[in-house]
Amino acid sequence: MLKRSTFLCVALLALAACSHNGSDNGAAAPQPQPAPAQTAPAAPASAAKPATASTAAAPAPASTAASTAPATAGTAAATQTPAAPATPFVDDGKWVEGKNYYTIEPAQPTGNPDKIVVTEVFSYACPACNAFHTTADQIAKSLPANATMAYLPVAFRPDENFPLFQRAYYAAKALGVADKTYDAMFDAIWKTGELASDDLTTGRPKPKSAWPTLDDVAKFYAKYGVDPKEFVAVANSFSINTQMKQADDLQKAYGVEGTPTMVVNGKYRFTPGDAGGYAQSIELTKWLVAKEAAGK
Repeated sequence: MLKRSTFLCVALLALAACSHNGSDNGAAAPQPQPAPAQTAPAAPASAAKPATASTAAAPAPASTAASTAPATAGTAAATQTPAAPATPFVDDGKWVEGKNYYTIEPAQPTGNPDKIVVTEVFSYACPACNAFHTTADQIAKSLPANATMAYLPVAFRPDENFPLFQRAYYAAKALGVADKTYDAMFDAIWKTGELASDDLTTGRPKPKSAWPTLDDVAKFYAKYGVDPKEFVAVANSFSINTQMKQADDLQKAYGVEGTPTMVVNGKYRFTPGDAGGYAQSIELTKWLVAKEAAGK
């Protein structure tokens, strides 16, 4: 995440990244054309509208969720909208390896050989991810039938409370509410402030004693039908600890140094800055999916 002396507005975060080492690695990036849906504080294009507690899917028993074998990190598919038409692969020289995207070596298995897996590497606590997540949702909607969206939460900024939200994501995933609460979690941090680790008025980090806790997160998920005690039990389970460790290892294997980063089928990665903007990130993702489908 960027070192912050003042609160950065969404427009200035357009191509910024929350970096592993805390340095400002987005300042020199070219400014993008604003995405159409960026007028609000970056809620994804409403693929995952919050459900009411009465209509939310009933959570799995804690014993079942906690004992489930951990899934390969980053391969949980998001709620899928009707697939977009596949686009043929055409290499007209617009996208340049080593400039707009990077090859991951060695390529990493996705755990879903039947689909081309597009993964957003992110943190709810990252302001650049908050600015980008509308675009991430547009990417999910743009994918053809042979591709699927996934999310890989990272924890490399404990000074910004990333580990708490990584744990929260995997617990919510185990309880079946991660997809429907994706937008709402960003809003709870960056809009209403109920789960914010920063003072949204000043833009400065709160004292750690004022940071949200796992119990606070459990209260948030209670709005979606999850029992708070069950959420805490699942979040602290061996399965979730294992998935968090897998996510950390996978983030390193991908060579990801900042968030948000997009990864296509464990083979290619890029940031919005690499692509040249939000709209370009959608276009580049679709191009890499077509490239992968064509075996190029």
